[in-house]
Amino acid sequence: MKLLSFLVLFALPFGGFAQQKIFNINNYGAIGDGVTDNTTSIQKTIDAASAQGGGIILIPKGVFLITPITLKSNITLSLAADAVLLGSAKRTDYGAADDASPLITAYNLQNIAITGKGTIDGNGEELLKNLIQMLNDGSLKDSAWGKLNPWHQMQPREQNRPKIIGFTNCTGIQIKGITIKHSLDWVEDYKNCSNLVVDSIKVESNTYWNNDGIDIVDCKNVKVTNSFFNADDDGICIKSEDRKGMCENIYVADCKIRSSASGIKLGTASFGGFKNIVIRNIKVYDTYRSAIALECVDGGVMQDIDVSHIDAVNTGNAIFIRLGHRNTDSVFSTINGIHISDVSVMVPAGKPDKGYPVEGPVSRFPHNIFPSSIAGLPGHPVQNVTLENIRIVYYGSASKTVAYTSTDSLKNITENTAGYPEFSMFGELPAWGFYARHAQGITFKNITMSCLGADFRPACVFDDIDGLTLNAVKIPQVKSLPVILFNHVIHKSVHDLAIPSTAANKVKTINN
Repeated sequence: MKLLSFLVLFALPFGGFAQQKIFNINNYGAIGDGVTDNTTSIQKTIDAASAQGGGIILIPKGVFLITPITLKSNITLSLAADAVLLGSAKRTDYGAADDASPLITAYNLQNIAITGKGTIDGNGEELLKNLIQMLNDGSLKDSAWGKLNPWHQMQPREQNRPKIIGFTNCTGIQIKGITIKHSLDWVEDYKNCSNLVVDSIKVESNTYWNNDGIDIVDCKNVKVTNSFFNADDDGICIKSEDRKGMCENIYVADCKIRSSASGIKLGTASFGGFKNIVIRNIKVYDTYRSAIALECVDGGVMQDIDVSHIDAVNTGNAIFIRLGHRNTDSVFSTINGIHISDVSVMVPAGKPDKGYPVEGPVSRFPHNIFPSSIAGLPGHPVQNVTLENIRIVYYGSASKTVAYTSTDSLKNITENTAGYPEFSMFGELPAWGFYARHAQGITFKNITMSCLGADFRPACVFDDIDGLTLNAVKIPQVKSLPVILFNHVIHKSVHDLAIPSTAANKVKTINN
């Protein structure tokens, strides 16, 4: 599906939102004092509207404390500009151990919406205090509590931490204008949904880890536009958790993202896959990991991915593309057909998210700055990737006393076949700009890579590539020779390399 088809699709109105009757929750006993539990009153309002075929549930001025509520078909939750839905700070209000309910849920519904200028506040900081107290005194069980994760952090399982919005198997969804903040887990989780429009929302969630700004899981026909995400985990995350499912026909545009993980990510969960994903006009800043992360590692399919006009400042990595094999069965993931264009990324020398309430984890090993990557597996290459009109500026330096991987021993770089996909997963890499391995049909066109600090590594290393085109690649600062290294690269075409003429032996071919 081309971009025009996306725009036509989402120009069509969803039914069930016009001329709805308004139901004010105050008329059903709600009190917006920030103390009174309004769950029963609001649920009663929803039920009354549903009995009349649907309607608008008006949340007026006030702070309305609630425990989990459930929407029904043909219901719009409309929050006034000075209205707040405040989540309970008691973990027991969200259900049993390992089964925390989202604050607002919807199952098997159609024509539902959350709109307005008000706020949904998960009350994450206070809820976290209560959750930890329960874990410490043994009144709530969690198999992860008391154990350190690989980054030496201790945290409860995600299943014990409530999301704010959790919609499953729904169609005809509109989320518009609202502010959502302070979640203990994914802020929004849309699973197996279709015809979803998210527009002009603001997400602020820096309370804890695993706070993805929005998760679109095995959904079809989705539009996310004009929104802001500030999250401790991935900003906009598109996932596939079902081998029989698929994220398909997804359009993301005109958003701004700050993340202590990646800005835009496809994966990590990638069991079914991703088809026809269009991403346009995204600004990323102060982001710990990659501006763009495309990961297919669980046996799924990734194809027809079109990303353009990305502006990333103070971001730990520019582009990370990974085909892996985490799943235990024999099905291998495939990646075929990625086009990334008009991208500008500034990679700093230090930690990009330093000073935020919950930072990304400190690396487990000493390293120099990581390059962008395209990484498949032996016999399972990443296929047909075009990078065009891209500028990456690296501000860091490198030293062999920090870490060193020789270009004479590329075969010793770990495949890390089943590892969690992230740009540091291969350890220290032998390039500062771009590292590509196990790929087929790779095109670089009008690419500029600059390194402002000192670095002893080549700018680019291409290893086990069948079909490589370098056209108008510019590397203004030569830090070391060779500038570009080829190892087991066949069917390559190199044109208009722009490397300072004083650099003899700019390109080197080895086969080790």
